[in-house]
Amino acid sequence: MSFFFIGMDVDKKSIYHKGWIDFNKNGVKDVFEDSEASLESRVANLISLMNVNEKTCQLTTLYGFARVLEDELPTVEWKNRVWKDGIANIDEHLNTIWNQEKTHTKYAYPYSTHAETINSVQKWFVEETRLGIPVDFTNEGVHGLCHEKATPLPAPIGIGSTWNKELVRKAGEIVGREAKALGYTNIYAPILDVARDQRWGRVLECYGEDPYHIAELGKQMTLGIQSQGVASTLKHFAVYSIPKGARDGEARTDSHVAPREMFQLHLYPFQRVIKEAAPMGIMSSYNDYDGVPITASRYFLTDLLREKYGFNGYVVSDSEAVEYVSEKHRVAADYKEAVRQVIEAGLNVRTTFRTPESFIEPLRELISEGKISMKTIDSRVADVLRVKFRLGLFDSPYVEYPKAADKLVHTAENEAFSKQINRESLVLLKNENNLLPLDINKLDNILITGPLAKELNFTFSRYGPAFNPSVSVYEGIKNYVGRDVKVAYEKGCDVVDPDWPGSEIIPTELSAKEQADIEAAVEKAKQSDIIIAVVGEDELRVGETKSRTSLNLPGRQFQLVQALYATGKPVVLVLINGQPLTINWENKFIPAILEAWFPSTAAGEVIAETLFGDYNPGGKLSITFPKTVGQIQLNFPYKPGSHAGQPGEGPNGYGNTRVLGPLYPFGYGLSYTTFEYSDLVVTPDLLNAQADVNVSFKVKNTGKMAGDEVVQMYIKDVVSSVTTYESILRGFDRLHLKPNETKTINFTLHPDDLAILDKDMNWTVEPGTFDVMIGSSSIDIKLKDSFEVKAVN
Repeated sequence: MSFFFIGMDVDKKSIYHKGWIDFNKNGVKDVFEDSEASLESRVANLISLMNVNEKTCQLTTLYGFARVLEDELPTVEWKNRVWKDGIANIDEHLNTIWNQEKTHTKYAYPYSTHAETINSVQKWFVEETRLGIPVDFTNEGVHGLCHEKATPLPAPIGIGSTWNKELVRKAGEIVGREAKALGYTNIYAPILDVARDQRWGRVLECYGEDPYHIAELGKQMTLGIQSQGVASTLKHFAVYSIPKGARDGEARTDSHVAPREMFQLHLYPFQRVIKEAAPMGIMSSYNDYDGVPITASRYFLTDLLREKYGFNGYVVSDSEAVEYVSEKHRVAADYKEAVRQVIEAGLNVRTTFRTPESFIEPLRELISEGKISMKTIDSRVADVLRVKFRLGLFDSPYVEYPKAADKLVHTAENEAFSKQINRESLVLLKNENNLLPLDINKLDNILITGPLAKELNFTFSRYGPAFNPSVSVYEGIKNYVGRDVKVAYEKGCDVVDPDWPGSEIIPTELSAKEQADIEAAVEKAKQSDIIIAVVGEDELRVGETKSRTSLNLPGRQFQLVQALYATGKPVVLVLINGQPLTINWENKFIPAILEAWFPSTAAGEVIAETLFGDYNPGGKLSITFPKTVGQIQLNFPYKPGSHAGQPGEGPNGYGNTRVLGPLYPFGYGLSYTTFEYSDLVVTPDLLNAQADVNVSFKVKNTGKMAGDEVVQMYIKDVVSSVTTYESILRGFDRLHLKPNETKTINFTLHPDDLAILDKDMNWTVEPGTFDVMIGSSSIDIKLKDSFEVKAVN
């Protein structure tokens, strides 16, 4: 191994011995240095050797280069900084954010250079601090590992639209393997937030709106990441994804959810993933619940998370969550009191874009003043150390083979996988008269238009890889058709107009330039056989703090689409967007619509393959598309009557005043082929409350093209002691079927799948009839049967 040092005065005596490292440099193999000792004895031994300064340093994050840390490599000045006594973790060190130039560094790439540099930083902490406690190197990973040229993944809403558990597990394995090779030991992924308000800017970073669907995919991502020997940190705990009115940014508070709904919807994915995948990390959110900030809530961070759900890792705060306790929520008189509250509540590590001293100094004051007990501090530190031991950092703190990173990160196989998960994220929303797939032999002229046709910014993410080559939709289609077809381009309009978003409330007239841009696209459309319009949202319109008030196509895009349609030429709409759009007119009049979400760098290639039939889209929506924001909240699952119509006749019928029903329901998605469901068998049909139920049925591809079908199993509790949902998702699978091929699908329902929160807020399987419904969406039910749970005698 090679390490970089700048003026380090390293002890000549080696601390590295066969089978162990003398971290505290005392010449003795202490219990915490003994890999054969039990985990708890190692943790207890190390804590007994730590002083207050060292303990408090294990309770905060040092944000990496160009955020807080000014240095890429250790310097002599580090001996004068608070981390001379160690640090819990270093976040996003040398990873490179694509649109933050200050973070760009020569140490990120080649990959081996980064691994060697991380080793250098780790070596400083091992050799230059008194106890040598290794650092947990954390990084983001929801769009793929947030590192220069790592393997890119589509936005999580696209990953959710694959409904492919095996694929998501593989994605997690890639993220974990690349992290390990580069020296990162803890990945902030997956996001388990339940997206119930389509206006919320971070919808694109969620798997969807249904807790079961999110739990299943989140479990696979967590298992995949941790299978590679790195930690998975779930976010954001808890009830974070539904700020009142979807207001984000300076708001970030005030989630209004009833307790039963909170447990059944918003906590369900966390409970499941903690139980079934044992993640080593949790990120606490910066919102409050019922007046209490989550990060200052013992109920959430200790009673629920640890005592009820069994979480045994460590909790980091989301950025500013601690500061908001006093600055925004104002439940603490000052920041120092906020620090006391969060430590008492159960927070382990403060993480934000501020110096670690800003947390450590008030924490030390609180300890010296007797306002926080050493027993509490030891407990919080133990949680952090426990994870570090579980990660093997006290047995092998360095990347063992840095040069191997060049062969392990973003391989050709990884790139092929990246394209496949992008393909499977595509959802076909409309295909009137089978306009798609396009027949290249019947086309002479294609117009590609729209503000996102040549745009690339949506293929990158603040939370994903930087600097990978990216292919626009225009480029992808042009490359696909080659010289056989003439491809014209005209932008047509910008993503937004100068008055947006105000123009969504008070419309403004098109400027002369805007009118001319649309007319230029129309003129080229008249000369074309087919129009491919690439419209929607870009990176500047979607994401954290970017919630919207309208879900229509922003700017002048709707006028562009209308003008293109008026030419009489067939129009294919390709949607690039991070949240559902209220495309009612487009759905009524445009013959073909393909939902691409925020694809990653292979966007143009996979969209071209799909439009021309080399790939048959099989994704399904993981979130409801409302017809208007006036319907929100409109989601699956929903309570009986909550989505009901209005009586037009009878004693209470005074006429309709609302638009009803979704534009596209949860689980919806079309294909270029057709599928037939048959032979549903549910056994047993009478059972005790703790028995399993077996469900089987057959699916046949009845079309002429191979394709994927996402089969979905819904359950309805017919009569219950409290109001339950109209139906709930309790099984799904993605199948690939050749023409005329039939497959048998088997699902097993466990007692937990039938449980409800009863009147006393206990999870209970109640006696009665349960309907089993098999379909290709939450609305399109193909098969139905039932079983009965017997009453206890």
